[in-house]
Amino acid sequence: MADIGHLILVLALACASFSILAALTGAYKERLDLIQSGENAAIAVTGLLTLAALLLWQQILGHDFHNDYVASYSNRAMPVFYVFSAFWGGQKGSLLFWGWLLSLYSGLTIYLNRNKHRELMPYVVATLMLGAGFFILLNVFVSPPFEKLWQMADGRVIRALVKPLGGIAFAPADGRGLNPLLQHPAMAIHPPVLYLGFVGFSVPFAFAIASLITGRLDSQWLHTIRRWTLVPWFFLGIGMLLGGKWAYMELGWGGYWAWDPVENAALMPWLAGTAFIHSVMIQEKKNMLRVWNMVLILLTYFLCVFGTFLTRSGVISSVHSFAKSSIGAWFVAYMALLIIGPGILLFKRLPELKTKHHFDSVISRESAFLINNLVFLGALFAVFWGTIFPLVTEAIRGVKVTVAEPFFNTVITPMGLFLLFLTGAGPLVAWRKTSTKLLKKIFLPPTIVSLLGLIVFLVAGIRHVYALISLTMSIFVVATIVIEFHRGARARMRNGAEGYFQAIIRLFLRNKRRYGGYVVHFGMVVMFVGFTGKAFDIEKESHLKIGETMQIRGYELKYIDANTTEDANKIIWQTEMDVYKNGEKVKTIYPNKHFYKVQEQPTTEVVLRSTLLEDLYVVLAQPNEDRSAVFKVYINPLVNLVWLSGLIVTLGTFVILLPAQTEKRAARVQVKKSQPLETPA
Repeated sequence: MADIGHLILVLALACASFSILAALTGAYKERLDLIQSGENAAIAVTGLLTLAALLLWQQILGHDFHNDYVASYSNRAMPVFYVFSAFWGGQKGSLLFWGWLLSLYSGLTIYLNRNKHRELMPYVVATLMLGAGFFILLNVFVSPPFEKLWQMADGRVIRALVKPLGGIAFAPADGRGLNPLLQHPAMAIHPPVLYLGFVGFSVPFAFAIASLITGRLDSQWLHTIRRWTLVPWFFLGIGMLLGGKWAYMELGWGGYWAWDPVENAALMPWLAGTAFIHSVMIQEKKNMLRVWNMVLILLTYFLCVFGTFLTRSGVISSVHSFAKSSIGAWFVAYMALLIIGPGILLFKRLPELKTKHHFDSVISRESAFLINNLVFLGALFAVFWGTIFPLVTEAIRGVKVTVAEPFFNTVITPMGLFLLFLTGAGPLVAWRKTSTKLLKKIFLPPTIVSLLGLIVFLVAGIRHVYALISLTMSIFVVATIVIEFHRGARARMRNGAEGYFQAIIRLFLRNKRRYGGYVVHFGMVVMFVGFTGKAFDIEKESHLKIGETMQIRGYELKYIDANTTEDANKIIWQTEMDVYKNGEKVKTIYPNKHFYKVQEQPTTEVVLRSTLLEDLYVVLAQPNEDRSAVFKVYINPLVNLVWLSGLIVTLGTFVILLPAQTEKRAARVQVKKSQPLETPA
């Protein structure tokens, strides 16, 4: 079966190559048959990679340890859920998973555009197949997921796709298993969600390349990719939240974001994509920033590939990254192509992209969007520089100098707070120009509300400067969102016989993009409030014997008992503690630590006592033979708002993605036009 799997990948590479050639030749010679042949070949790639993925899953779930990848990342003792997720647990499988997802995106793009954008589609298909072909190429020649194990006459076990001379098939009795740190529900879901974001940006990138090649540089390509951009942006953001939840629950350090290089690898394209999503509104409304928007979407996709390079090449140290391998040179070559090719196209089209439109006033919505973009890119550059700094120092001085968390917090925190302010201020100002009188009128109510909130925080004893700014700005933004909804509802009530809540609902239905965006903004405010809770974290470490207690901010934890159990996969050290809040028992918890036998690696299993306002976070740091133990305990205020924000952003994104009334009418007209006329009897 492994031979068949590799043959499928070779056929997929051939189909991707043919698709590129046929699509480009068809566009050049204006031959529809060749273009359609290229599209059919791309769909064949989707089918072939689907077969390859199913075959690898079949081998993983069937414990076919003759396959080196299966033996390396699964074993019989693992729960089926984690055996299933072993597909993307290693480099070879994750590359196949990336290529497969890209082929699915490509097939869906071809299907949805089968009757439109025909001038652009040959180049869209060729660009998508170039990306898919690159990942298939890696699976065929550099990192094959169907390599088999062979035992040689001298007892050595080697990996090879075909039987070596003198070798016999070899399969260990059991596999090594998935990295214990990855055996967590959030981590099993996190990679595919994140990949849906990384890979999804291939589609808007492909349309951008097609528009540059054809010279179709109006706003049509922006309308086409609006949802194709929002979907991967959403998946990338939710993927990062899931990764944060994994880090929070599995690493046992009390936090969820440490500015790890691989965390940054996902954050960078998200920042660029967020800037693009906001910036395209100016081009749609005012036909401005056309060069800027083109650069942003090209940069976003490049950063997706760059982030994948960081993760898979092993050039940086991270708990998330794979071992160092020769795959990095291939990524460098592909990234060079992504810089040179689009760079030449962009330079060639610069005169056509430039417009004579200018900003009418600094105090306008256009200016607010532009400032918003500049701050996003400033944050992006800071994250990029902090991430690659160890590589730069190693190249210059021969020693890696790592940039630590304080650098990122010092630089990014002020930028984040300014972006929070712009989230509220931007929608208040008018397009083109806002008069001073109107500015005072629209800013006065939310400013008063936020200042009242600031007074309450000061009276409550909060003195942390950034926390005060963040909470005050959060109130400001929420006030502006409420005002916008209230304004819209009152306008509808004046123009028709609608009640207040009916008017609110119809605001959503009539302008899903705008009011769904406000819901997303509210989700981001909730996230910032959750981030602000870090300013009030406390932690304490205690060495306890059975019967002893420890206190931390209103909590008392009593160490009751300890025992050791074992299953086929791991040894479990488990303790029991009673938790008291203000003298009243509220919960019994069981902090424990696992030791995975095959990998010979321990993991920390955190236990929580959660409320909306705070987490009591307890870690068994060190069990001892005399049944005493070292416990680390954290109080993390507001952390659950970070996870709640993901649900709110999901709701807002769903609203935005719903088709507008104008789109529904256009679709009905298109269907009506495509129906053949009836022939009279």
